[in-house]
Amino acid sequence: MIKSMTGFGRGEFQDEGKLILAEIKTVNHRYSDIFVKMPRQIACLEDKVRSEISKVISRGKIDVFISLEDHSDDSKTVVIDEPLAKAYLDAVVLLKDKYELNDDISASLIAKFPDVLKIEKVEQDSEAIWNILKVSLNNALNELVKMRQIEGESLKNDLLEKLIFIENVLNDIKLRAPEITKEYKQKLESRIKELTEQQTIDENRIATEVAIFADRCSIDEEVQRLASHIKQMRETLDLSVPVGRKLDFLVQEMNREINTIGSKANDLAITKNVIDLKSELEKIREQIQNIE
Repeated sequence: MIKSMTGFGRGEFQDEGKLILAEIKTVNHRYSDIFVKMPRQIACLEDKVRSEISKVISRGKIDVFISLEDHSDDSKTVVIDEPLAKAYLDAVVLLKDKYELNDDISASLIAKFPDVLKIEKVEQDSEAIWNILKVSLNNALNELVKMRQIEGESLKNDLLEKLIFIENVLNDIKLRAPEITKEYKQKLESRIKELTEQQTIDENRIATEVAIFADRCSIDEEVQRLASHIKQMRETLDLSVPVGRKLDFLVQEMNREINTIGSKANDLAITKNVIDLKSELEKIREQIQNIE
C-alpha cells in the first residue's frame, strides 16, 4: 500500500506520575528531514526518537513535538543554600546586637530571605522516561501512518484513473499512426501530378519516398515503451514499500517518450493527443510529489 507524505499523529502515555505527549506532523519532501522539539531535561533521548521515527518513515519533512508533565512525588527537591543562610543569620545577629533588638530570630525568618531555599528538579532517569516516551511516540506514529495510508490509497486511485486516460489517448495515437503514411503517399502522388502534369508516375520512386517518410515518422517504439511504462507504474502502485522515487523516474521516462512522439509524428491530430498526454502526465507528476 502506497503512503502519502502528508499526515498527523498524536499519542500520549502516563506512568508513575509522568505524562508524555508526542505529536508528529509530516509534509512532502525530497528526502527525510526530521526536526525534534522536546524538553531540555530529556534532550538526551533525541537520537532514540529519530531512530524510532526512521524505522517507520523513510521520506518527508517530519516535525516532532514532545512535552513532559511530571507530577511524581520525587520530581522536585528543596535545597538549602547553607553559606547564604549563614550570611543572612550573621547579618541578623549583628543587627540585633548593634541596635539592641528583641531576639526573634527563627528558622522561618531565615527561610524567607531570597534564595535561601531553592526548588530543584531531580535529574530524570532517562531509561524510565524513554519507556514512557517510546509508547507515546509509537501511538503517534501509528495514527500518522494510518492517515498517510488513507491518503495514499486516495492518491493511488486518482493515479490509476489518470493512467486509464493516458492509455485511451495512446490507443487513439496507435489507430492514427498508420494513416499518416497513407495520407502522405496520397499527397505526394497528387503533388507530383500537379507539378509534372502527368497521369503516370514512377511508383518505385514514390514507394522509396514513402518508406523514408514512414521510417522517419515511425513512433512504434515510443508507443510500445510508453505502454510498458504505464504497466510498470500500475505494478509499482501495488507495492508495499516506498515507491515515490521510482514513480518519479517513470514519469520522467514517460515524458521523454511523449515528447519524442510529438516531434516525430508530424501530424496535427497526434500533436493534439500529445498535448493531452503531457497535460495529464503533469497532473500525475504533481500527485507523485506527495507519495513516500
